[in-house]
Amino acid sequence: MSHNMTAVSGQRPTAASPVAAGQAAEEDLRALFGQSVAVFASLSGPAHLVETANPAFFAAIGEGQARAGVALAELMPEVAGQGFIPLLDQVFRTGEPYTGRDVLVTLGSGPQTREAFFDLTYEPRRDADGNVTGIHVLGVETTQVKHAQRLMAEHRALLEQIARQAPLTEVLDGMARCIENLAPQEVLVSILLADSDAQHLRHGAAPSLPAFYNEAIDGIATGEGVGSCGTAAYRREPVIVTDIATDPFWDDFRDLAGQAGLAACWSTPISARDGSLLGTFAMYHRTPRVPQDSDLALARLFAGTAALAIERHHIEQAKLAAEARATSANDELAKVVRVERELRAEAEQRAAAAAELADQMRVAAAAQAATPHPDHCQLGGTAVCTAPAEIKIADSWGDAAWGCPAHVEEAILNVRSVFIASEELGGLTAYLNR
Repeated sequence: MSHNMTAVSGQRPTAASPVAAGQAAEEDLRALFGQSVAVFASLSGPAHLVETANPAFFAAIGEGQARAGVALAELMPEVAGQGFIPLLDQVFRTGEPYTGRDVLVTLGSGPQTREAFFDLTYEPRRDADGNVTGIHVLGVETTQVKHAQRLMAEHRALLEQIARQAPLTEVLDGMARCIENLAPQEVLVSILLADSDAQHLRHGAAPSLPAFYNEAIDGIATGEGVGSCGTAAYRREPVIVTDIATDPFWDDFRDLAGQAGLAACWSTPISARDGSLLGTFAMYHRTPRVPQDSDLALARLFAGTAALAIERHHIEQAKLAAEARATSANDELAKVVRVERELRAEAEQRAAAAAELADQMRVAAAAQAATPHPDHCQLGGTAVCTAPAEIKIADSWGDAAWGCPAHVEEAILNVRSVFIASEELGGLTAYLNR
């Protein structure tokens, strides 16, 4: 394992107890919402010179600008057009404090520019005679809280989508876009779905990744060293690759990632309640990056939400399949019943016909009984055959005669469509049905 790939495991209690689950959720919320850090600066005079400030203040504005004894407008030139200096002037002039909630501040310049939110209070400083000599600036940065609150609101919306059984593709695509839009730094989200055998991963959602990339990884195997996602799915634990360019897990996909402009990938397995694999949740970055606690908490939160959506989808699919099987079984049963009825009706018709035929045969047999049985063969023609008459033969028109075995055999060879039977075996039938 290279130095820039880390398998993140064992960071949460493994026991499925309410206490353990509660502790994990509390830690994730703390990571998402952050710790409140107060910033403080003491300004003096109408030019608002920075006399003193705590480290949090200088950290907020940028360590490169950390110095005292200069005017705030010089120390932070980017705030000049944001309305803060006029507010300080007003507090200094009137002696009335000012309080602002979730005030948007643009800090830094160029590539280092960032937007931040603060709860701010400007409190006037007074001398012994009550004259305003300066201003105390007190603030608490709420940027992370704002971002987390927006994420939580979007998260609730996703849960509502799942509850009303929105299509899985819609839920997963919305989840990916939500994280991409609200994350403080650029991130590209990918969700892969496990096959039923958990041996391959299929495309689920990745709205910001190139189509050629999604097509290339659709169907990748789960296994040790198969990128971040294949490995995370195989290990059933998060895999953090901070630099794709040098990590051995990406040997087979490095060129592909380079074409897509991807430099880091953090993948988290999506697991069902019974521990089976449902898929992976991945966060890609354009530059090499090491995750913060808030990043890992975000991944856990949305991997759990994805698990809920995927399991709900599987349940619905199983329900539909069961209903289809039940409908098919009912159709087959109806077909069997229909065929059975048809066969029963046909059997009844045949039985009736057989009974009628038997009656006819009994009548015919009684009539035939009065006809004397010839003693000698009737099939000898002009050459009278004196052999005993043993077999009755009839053609398809019902014409019949008694003959000896030799002449009967000759008739069979020379006459088409002949019916033969002894009188006892119903030879009369051909005659009656002619």
